[in-house]
Amino acid sequence: MGSLPPWIRRRFPPQEEWEKVEKLLRSLSLHTVCESARCPNLGECFRRGTATFLILGDTCTRSCRFCAVKKGIPLPPDPEEPQRVAEAAGTLNLHHVVVTSVTRDDLPDGGAEHFAKTIQAIRERLPQATVEVLVPDFRGSAEALEIVLAARPDVLNHNVETVPRLYPLVRPQADYARSLELLRRTKVRYPGILVKSGLMVGLGEAREEVEAVLLDLQEAGCDVVTIGQYLRPTAWHLPVAAYVPPEVFAYYREYALRLGFRGVASGPFVRSSYRAEEFVSG
Repeated sequence: MGSLPPWIRRRFPPQEEWEKVEKLLRSLSLHTVCESARCPNLGECFRRGTATFLILGDTCTRSCRFCAVKKGIPLPPDPEEPQRVAEAAGTLNLHHVVVTSVTRDDLPDGGAEHFAKTIQAIRERLPQATVEVLVPDFRGSAEALEIVLAARPDVLNHNVETVPRLYPLVRPQADYARSLELLRRTKVRYPGILVKSGLMVGLGEAREEVEAVLLDLQEAGCDVVTIGQYLRPTAWHLPVAAYVPPEVFAYYREYALRLGFRGVASGPFVRSSYRAEEFVSG
């Protein structure tokens, strides 16, 4: 699409300001979605001494066309990984720990038990910290979702990512209704858990479609929603259809707040776990 508009350009902080976090992660053989997904906020978050841990390895069984995470046949889950995540969170003295994963359709429970063990390990190491999990759809398994919810994360996040019309193009192995049902089931089963979701814009959606998704999320029981600009991670991924201007992000924020969301983050560099701690009270 030619040169980037001015609101998309940003500077990375000097690497020496955030290499401490990078070295810690390497020493514990841990992955982060910050690195795997080529997040534009990586330098800022690492400099602040925080990261979003990526569990169940670094290889995804799905082939979403927006995501830079490696695709292929993953290795078996590492049983020591939950403890290493907890160790890293403790070393960083995190007050809010965010954990996500690759999608593991190869596992009977989709990795749900591994999520639960990671939550438990963090609770033991950092009992005062809040824990947020950004989970896959577990292929619609209510049993798998229950395993994660029974571990009582403070925040359950699952992203719808885009409008339903674009699912075949953007995330062909996912299902919009299935994702909404996961969010709805979470709020019904555990109303005390903060329910969160997010989507990208700039993939070719219409404003009315974004409004409809926000309404669906609100009706499904979502408390918090995040809206950010899709940025093409490599030439092999979907091209950017539009760079959404800041005033449109501001409109989406106001619209979502009018619908009744407890928290809304909407802006070009907003990502699902960016400054996630700001939405957790206490």
